[in-house]
Amino acid sequence: MTIIVTGGAGFIGSNFIYYQLREHKDDRIVCVDSLTYAGNLSTLAQAMKNPGFRFVRADITDREAIYRVFEEEKPDAVVNFAAESHVDRSIESPEVFLRTNILGTEVMMDACRKYGNVRYHQVSTDEVYGDLPLDRPDLLFTETTPIHTSSPYSASKASADLLVGAYYRTYGLPVTISRCSNNYGPYHFPEKLIPLMIINALHDKPLPVYGTGENVRDWLYVEDHCAAIDLVLRKGRIGEVYNIGGHNEMKNIDIVKLICKALGKSESLITYVSDRKGHDMRYAIDPTKIHNELGWLPATKFSDGLQKTVEWYLENREWWETIISGEYKNYYERMYGNR
Repeated sequence: MTIIVTGGAGFIGSNFIYYQLREHKDDRIVCVDSLTYAGNLSTLAQAMKNPGFRFVRADITDREAIYRVFEEEKPDAVVNFAAESHVDRSIESPEVFLRTNILGTEVMMDACRKYGNVRYHQVSTDEVYGDLPLDRPDLLFTETTPIHTSSPYSASKASADLLVGAYYRTYGLPVTISRCSNNYGPYHFPEKLIPLMIINALHDKPLPVYGTGENVRDWLYVEDHCAAIDLVLRKGRIGEVYNIGGHNEMKNIDIVKLICKALGKSESLITYVSDRKGHDMRYAIDPTKIHNELGWLPATKFSDGLQKTVEWYLENREWWETIISGEYKNYYERMYGNR
């Protein structure tokens, strides 16, 4: 297959590309990424050496550029990771989230329709379901849980999901949607909770925790997520939504304490800051459907995955140090500026 992967220079997208190149060596992977602040081309340095990989710098809202890629590559499938995804940024600047996450999805599906009814997979989030109460551990998000968004980010992702469903019903576009819990692992952008805490702790800087840190998230090791998406893409039922969860519910404060322990740092670095506006209390996914239909289960225990993640950040300092310095933004120009 030839697969277009949008947002492939980001965290989950890049891990998915490496998973595909490793598990499906005969496939061709075309990464489309606009290299906004969270897109880092150096993340794909090893993929660039693979003859079955191509990188295209383009915005998924740029219809002309996207159609050109489809004409050149004649893809069999699209996996759309491209999205603005940081909740705090969406609260400050909602417009860019609506543009990329909704209109970009429309452009990608229009291209799929125009160039042969191409198989389309939308990577979504459990945040479209809103949140769950802390005192009801029996409650989990299922695929039939009503959408109830809390932030401009989650509203934009829910809107995109509804649009994907509409393209399936109206045009017969072969689509699937997956909604995942919080991912963690290699190449995670340093503004996110786990990498931020690792990096700050290494520098003995304060570890800022929202509110009291009681908010609960279901954590999924990124490679397990990539395996699930691959299964849905190749074997999932068309028109269906699949929840992908890690069976790893953890309080934010407990994660920060585990990171302190793993790095031998004092918990006195923990600093409590004003809570985020509209901060969801608890996410928890029920992945029964994908397990029953496709046989998927998360393979990585949280303790193992967190240890591997901490070790990756220790062993790949140059990757995140260039991001913190802003130097990573110049990587593309150094690599391609004179070509």
